[in-house]
Amino acid sequence: MKFTQLPFHENVVKGIEAAGFSECTKVQEKVLPISLKNRDLMVQSKTGSGKTAVYLLTILQKIAIAIDNNEALPKALIVAPTRELAVQIKQDAKLLSSNLKVHVGVFYGGVGYEKQDKALKNCDIFVGTPGRLLDYQKSRKIDFKQFDIFVLDEADRMFDMGFFPDVQKMFSLLKNKDQIQTMLFSATLSVRVRNLAWSYMTEPVEIEVEPEEICVDKIDQELYHVAKDEKFQLFLYLMNKEKATNALIFTNTKAKAVELSKRLSLNNFSTKYLMGDMSQSKRLSTINRMKEGQIKFLVATDVAARGIQIDDLELVINYDIPEDFENYVHRIGRTARAGKTGKSITLACEEFIYGLEPIEKYIEMKIPVKWVDEELFIGIEDKSKNLRFRDLVSEKEYASKRNNNPNFKNSNSRNSKNKSFDKNKNYDKPKSFDKPNNFDKNKKVDKNNDIDKAKGLEKIKKFDKARAAKNNSTENPTQNRVNNSQKPNFSKPKKSYNDIQRLSLEERLNYYKEQYGGTQMKGKTIKPKTPNAPLERGQRPAKLEVSMKDTHVSKHPNKAKVDNKINKMGLFKKIFTKITKK
Repeated sequence: MKFTQLPFHENVVKGIEAAGFSECTKVQEKVLPISLKNRDLMVQSKTGSGKTAVYLLTILQKIAIAIDNNEALPKALIVAPTRELAVQIKQDAKLLSSNLKVHVGVFYGGVGYEKQDKALKNCDIFVGTPGRLLDYQKSRKIDFKQFDIFVLDEADRMFDMGFFPDVQKMFSLLKNKDQIQTMLFSATLSVRVRNLAWSYMTEPVEIEVEPEEICVDKIDQELYHVAKDEKFQLFLYLMNKEKATNALIFTNTKAKAVELSKRLSLNNFSTKYLMGDMSQSKRLSTINRMKEGQIKFLVATDVAARGIQIDDLELVINYDIPEDFENYVHRIGRTARAGKTGKSITLACEEFIYGLEPIEKYIEMKIPVKWVDEELFIGIEDKSKNLRFRDLVSEKEYASKRNNNPNFKNSNSRNSKNKSFDKNKNYDKPKSFDKPNNFDKNKKVDKNNDIDKAKGLEKIKKFDKARAAKNNSTENPTQNRVNNSQKPNFSKPKKSYNDIQRLSLEERLNYYKEQYGGTQMKGKTIKPKTPNAPLERGQRPAKLEVSMKDTHVSKHPNKAKVDNKINKMGLFKKIFTKITKK
């Protein structure tokens, strides 16, 4: 179906043409005819299917009709889970409304209020994240009763991030459900999503178009098993082999994202990193530079899995297998958008191999395994080979909270006064507890100036006595230590890339479990020679046997009654053990 076949206003059609749209996607073809009739919707559709245009065109159609009729423009509220997605929605709304006088404002946390306060004036389409929108509602700068259209995008992701109570509150602040059009979009229609729709929407039409799992069919997926020590070497080989014009690389941790970006840059790959601790201005700048082609390769954590829309993204690389199986689909969904094809590469090492089986169950297919001759990638020169994490990453880059907020203080940090640690600077060593050589005992102590020195001398004397007593002690200082022979040996033989390649799947999993699961110490229990001897590692304390003569019971005035009770308890214990054995 073409957009011209739908009953759009002429100014809306011009915006569609300016965006370069002509043919409707599946979700647009099914949903737009219903949404244009002012019906409430509950839509399940995958990321990148064109659902953003569905609710934006529905809103713009209502605004265009109101302009022709000289009526008050309807107000719309669009809620997104992440700042990146909110910014992307605003950009799409401006493009589609190029022939309409519509004011679009975006509101999210992590930045100041001044610019966003100005955007509140004469705003027609409000786009934002739950936290900042509720902040404005508490300060009475946004009245939720004014909205005629309410859109909840990426609802399942919003609930995963803990925004379910905030979403419920926003629904309760809106007009009556029969006075407002509500559209809910989600990759999966879970029980919570359905309950929310049935509670706050008027007979919502449920539409399921292209569930999220189907999007992997148009993506060429590859899986490489590799040891952790050889992982970066194989990664460099694949980067040189693919020769992609752009790529999005995912890691499971922020530290690994920064480190991997630095190592790629040293190996002549134009790379930047993206993570949640970065300031909002820096994050948006990095995303925009990636879209414009100034940055070819971007290393990111899962915070970038949704909300980033990069046209013609050729390659997605999972440097780490995601720990959440749904994140695998969100990651590789960055490529093959809007019906296009793409490629994804996943590296499986012993640290994250346990996430592979849930992913394959979720996408209902086995990811094709590829192998590379070890000789091909072992010989690749790695210019960052001899550099550690601290050599690659400065404290200011990784500790971005201190870098972005000059008022940030951390009482647990040695640099709590915003002073960066300089390795080249000679810092004063702490004073020792030894007596000063030039200290005169006969010198009179000035009560005003030298009272602290006199107190310090007393502490020094006590310290010297305690140290002398410890040195003259007959106790063996190594008595409580464990012999080297009793320590567990955690060193295990590591298999090479070729060895792993020759293993079957079961052998490979067993090897990963042995490699990553650790070992237990096997040793004999050593009985203490004396009751007061210290216990060694692996040794259990001996049972304490106490006779009745040693207790206060022997002196009890009603000793006979007490003995009778004790005998009954012993008899009951014997009978109970016989019954349980039978």
